[in-house]
Amino acid sequence: MPIPIVNSIASWFLKKRIHHMELFMKYPNEVQHELLMNLIRFAKKTDVGQQYDFKSIKSYKDFAERVPVQTYEEFETDIERARNGENNIFWPTPIKLFAKSSGTTNSKSKFIPVSEESLEDCHFAASKDLLCFYLNNNPDASLFTGKSLRLGGSKQIFKDKGTSYGDLSALLIDNMPFWASYSSTPNNDISLMGEWETKMNAIINETIHENVTSLAGVPSWMLVLLNRVLEKTGAKDIKEVWPNLEVYFHGGVSFAPYTEQYQQIIPDKTFRYYEIYNASEGFFAAKDQNNSEELLLFLDYGIFYEFIPMDTYGNEQEKVIPLSQVEVGKNYAMIITTNAGLWRYKIGDTVRFTSILPYRIKVSGRTKHFINAFGEELIIENAENALRKTSKILDVEIADYTAAPIFMHGKEKGAHEWIIEFNKAPKDPNKFAEVLDCELQKLNSDYEAKRTNNMTLNQLKLNIARKGLFYDWLAQNDKLGGQHKIPRLANNRKYVEELLLLNGKEFVEM
Repeated sequence: MPIPIVNSIASWFLKKRIHHMELFMKYPNEVQHELLMNLIRFAKKTDVGQQYDFKSIKSYKDFAERVPVQTYEEFETDIERARNGENNIFWPTPIKLFAKSSGTTNSKSKFIPVSEESLEDCHFAASKDLLCFYLNNNPDASLFTGKSLRLGGSKQIFKDKGTSYGDLSALLIDNMPFWASYSSTPNNDISLMGEWETKMNAIINETIHENVTSLAGVPSWMLVLLNRVLEKTGAKDIKEVWPNLEVYFHGGVSFAPYTEQYQQIIPDKTFRYYEIYNASEGFFAAKDQNNSEELLLFLDYGIFYEFIPMDTYGNEQEKVIPLSQVEVGKNYAMIITTNAGLWRYKIGDTVRFTSILPYRIKVSGRTKHFINAFGEELIIENAENALRKTSKILDVEIADYTAAPIFMHGKEKGAHEWIIEFNKAPKDPNKFAEVLDCELQKLNSDYEAKRTNNMTLNQLKLNIARKGLFYDWLAQNDKLGGQHKIPRLANNRKYVEELLLLNGKEFVEM
């Protein structure tokens, strides 16, 4: 079949989904309630269903009063039972796949269950919906005349009990439908290679001669790949290598720190960036408008949402609310119940609603990734907005960063310590620290209050990292590729101290 016809058929099929999405956009709370009741009915004979008497649950109120909110650590024993071959523990259909995620809070691996239902109705559905949004918003798109360059993780097999585990991206690649595999590059053997450097070289060698029309992957690792493509080919920009490239579908980490770098290597004002909010636990939201950074929350993927207002999180006043009670502008920790058997699960992300008709969000950070050593409540969203403004003011380019508190000692006041790796360094590092500190105060009134007259906090301390420091740290911790990411903010000094030690005598401190 000629490629233009394939493109037209695929576009027609994907656009039909728009009508289904209009249902949850128009009746969001009704769709969510029906979904919850279906999940409960389907799982009523599981161990968890019998423990909490799912068969007698008739409302959200019953569900919330009976089933406790839980973390991975509280759920881990049941997951290990499932990984060892037991069935019907928390979900009625057998769980054969587990998305391995070490996260960024510790080195311990998490194994998130991926059921057949979540694979089809959530993970693959989200990929199709993202294409649907893009094609609906860009009728002249020629996406399917070429291939999508995908950059995923590696896969390992849990051999003893017949279950598989690996990065979510690798599991999706290994199980994707034929049509998706046909339109992707590189091939599965290369995509699932375990050794990162070998894999990168193989991807470059296979794809530089392909007609690549789209990119898909985590921004930090995709940027590494694209820069190596330029080195290999000698091209001045990526469009010289792939002239028909038109869109980048990205997720996994915030795109904000990488925006300018992508614009430099893809200097095309018509090029599109489409974000998807995904995690090992599921795909939650995606960009549905060309000229917006808001993400539409998907409400019919087999995921029921609840939220904890961050001003009550972790204290005696902590409360959990359903989607129908959220407010625009407030930060919430997200709780999910899924069609893979995660019941009232704390995923660890925080979101801020930008709209409730329909429900649109921005990801604001992590419940464990913030700095609040002195009551300043600095979140990732504050940090990245301040860095973006500072970089624009001083004409610098940031590659990676992390920050942590300097705790009070004796009569010494506290401060925040930043380690920043630059692609284009500031001419005056002290000026950069001063401007960044001011921008943080503008964005965060609690930080401003603590900084006023150096009441509690001194001006932030800036360390300029050597080239490749963060890459070396990830390599040292076996975190290259996939969903692995730099921990941006921490309320302790673990990561900062590790980075300072790794940097050694080459480290330049300002």
